[in-house]
Amino acid sequence: MEEIIAEKFNVLSSSLNERQRRLWAAAETLNLGYGAVSIVSRATGISRVTITRGIKELNKEPKLPPERSRCKGGGRKKISELQPNLIPSLDAIVEPGAKGNPMSPLRWTTHSSRRLAELLQQQGFSISKSQVCSLLHEMEYRLSANRKTIEGGTNPDRNAQFEFINEQSKRFLRNGCPVISVDAKKKELIGNFKQNGSVWRPKGDIELVKAYDFIDKKLGKATPYGVYDLDKNVGWVNVGIDHDTAEFAVESVRRWWKHLGQEMYKKAKHLFITADGGGSNGSRNRLWKYCLQELSDENGLTIHVSHFPPGTSKWNKIEHRLFNHISMNWKGQPLLSMEAIINLIGNTTSKTGLKVYAMEDPNTYETKRKITNEDMGGMNISYNEVLGKWNYKITPRKVLKL
Repeated sequence: MEEIIAEKFNVLSSSLNERQRRLWAAAETLNLGYGAVSIVSRATGISRVTITRGIKELNKEPKLPPERSRCKGGGRKKISELQPNLIPSLDAIVEPGAKGNPMSPLRWTTHSSRRLAELLQQQGFSISKSQVCSLLHEMEYRLSANRKTIEGGTNPDRNAQFEFINEQSKRFLRNGCPVISVDAKKKELIGNFKQNGSVWRPKGDIELVKAYDFIDKKLGKATPYGVYDLDKNVGWVNVGIDHDTAEFAVESVRRWWKHLGQEMYKKAKHLFITADGGGSNGSRNRLWKYCLQELSDENGLTIHVSHFPPGTSKWNKIEHRLFNHISMNWKGQPLLSMEAIINLIGNTTSKTGLKVYAMEDPNTYETKRKITNEDMGGMNISYNEVLGKWNYKITPRKVLKL
C-alpha cells in the first residue's frame, strides 16, 4: 500500500503546490482504514500534523479560497509582531536626533548591525544581527557612506568668477596663448608603504608593505606640483622633495615653460593661469605674486591669473584631467623610490589622449619667506576692476634684450 501511494505522490508532487499536496495526502488518508495517517506520512514524507490539518480543511466550511495555500495569518509570525516595541526602539537608536535627542550618546557609537543588536538585547529584546538587517531594510534604511558635496559658504561673486574664467580661457585659446591649470597634489611617502587601490596579480602573490606609515628619513616625501595645458591635453609634474611653498609653485611653472611651453607656444606673449584660492598658489599669497613677477621678467610674458572662489577647488581642471589619472595609474603600487614616482607619473595616460611629463626638483625652499610692502610696491601688477581679489595680471618690468 505504501509503495503505491509513494509512486502516485512522486508523479504528482512536482505539479502540486503546498496546499494541493496537503489536501491530496488528506484525501488518500480518508480512503484508508486504521493507521492511514501514519501510512501516508511514511509514503510521502509529509508530516502527520500537516495531513491532519488537511483532513480538517476538507471537512471545513467555508472552504479556503483557491488562490491561497494557507489560512490568513498562518506561518511564522514576524519578529516585529512578536515584540511590538522592537521597531520604535530600533528607530530611536539609529536616528536619535529625529526623536528629539540630538545629543544622545548613541549618536557617537558605531551603528553596525552587531552593535545595534547588542543595544536592543540590553533593552530586553530577543534579536540577532541578521534580523536587525532585515528590519532596517523594511524600515527603508540603506547602508551609505559620506559623500563630499557640501562646499564652503556661497560667495556672492562665485558665479561671476566662473563666467569670467570661462570667457578668459576661450579668449586666450582663440588667440593661441597657453591656458594652464595649476595645483599641488597631496604629498606622498617614498618607500614601501601602502597605496590605496588594488591591482591584478597572480593568485597568492601579495605584495607586502610596511604596517605603519612612519616617514623614512632617508627617502622622505614627494611633493608633486602639476601644470595642465587645457588646449594640448598635456600635463607637467614637478616632483619636489621639500616644502610646498609659493616659490616651489612658481618654479614648477617655470620648468613647464622651459621644457614644454615655450616650444609649443613660440609666439605667445601672454600666459593665463587658473589656480585654487588658497595654498602655495593662493590669491592672497604675496610670495606667489612676487615670484610670478620674477618669472614674467625672465621670459617677457604677461601673466594673467584667475583664482577659483574659496571652497570650489574641485572645479579646477587639473584635478579631474590630470591628478585623478595619476592616482589611478599608481593605485596599489608602493612608491618605492623617486625614480618609481617619476616613471609612474610619466606613464600616465587617458582615453582622451593625455600625455604627462615628470621631473624631479632637488631644490630646497625656504619657509615663512616674507614679502614686504616695498617689494609689492615695486611689482608691475594690475587688478581686475570688478573681481580684483581673484583676477590680476603681471607684466614684465623690463624689456628683454634679444
